[in-house]
Amino acid sequence: MDTLDTATMRAIVEAQRNEITEHHIYTKLADATRDPANREVLRRIGADELRHSRFWQEITGREVKPRVLKVWWYYLIARVMGLTFGVKLMERGEEGAQVNYARIAEVIPGAADIAADENDHEQELVAMIDEERLKYVGAMVLGLNDALVELTGALAGLTLAFGKANIIAVAGLITGISASLSMAASEYLATKSEGGELSPGKAALTTGLAYVFTVAILVAPYFVFARLYLCLGVMLFDAVFVILIFTFYVSVAQDVPFWRRFAEMAIISLGIAAISFGIGALVQRFLPIDV
Repeated sequence: MDTLDTATMRAIVEAQRNEITEHHIYTKLADATRDPANREVLRRIGADELRHSRFWQEITGREVKPRVLKVWWYYLIARVMGLTFGVKLMERGEEGAQVNYARIAEVIPGAADIAADENDHEQELVAMIDEERLKYVGAMVLGLNDALVELTGALAGLTLAFGKANIIAVAGLITGISASLSMAASEYLATKSEGGELSPGKAALTTGLAYVFTVAILVAPYFVFARLYLCLGVMLFDAVFVILIFTFYVSVAQDVPFWRRFAEMAIISLGIAAISFGIGALVQRFLPIDV
């Protein structure tokens, strides 16, 4: 189109490339998805993206190639972190494209319809994805939260009470594994008593594994370093890092606010650690233990 300036044409080509790239991502995910309902949803979204790409192609008069690395990147994320997380993470990236659509719509009316599809129709389709692992996020939250609160507190307290990294590491590991078994058993009984659609065994396994994973991350510094306060600092950093990663996952997969949940978990975990550190200091002062 002669009426389009260079910047607008460049934006349209970019939109065309994004659409064809996302078409390949959704198609690839559909081919790898076992659930028939989810497969159909992904194919419908992929068909929408292809239709959008062809709309832009009629304007640009050229064929563009998808971004292969982006296709594989989101495919791998979805396979590892879950279909819902991968798709919603990619859809978040599309939000920046809405500005381009708004500008293009000033000269190409059909661009407004594309933007409407991106905002409404595809979001509805994404909401239809039914992924089993998301049903057990509550069990995962239980395991992570308990491990973070209990272990950061216990390790902080033991750091002053015992004063030896190797002993603290072993004590923390034993405490953590025992607590993970207890939490898994409690989750099994709680889920079974509720009588819902969740499997008690899977819920218990999810809670237990989340707990053990967190324990391993928190205890590791005490096996690696000898200096107590370095161990304590790295352990607290690991705790915040685990909270950051997990909160980001939940915020994307379940569309919940990130910063409020992150701040809440971090304040609770670090607050308990500070209190336990103080208790450890009192124990060291008034109940000296020679280990």
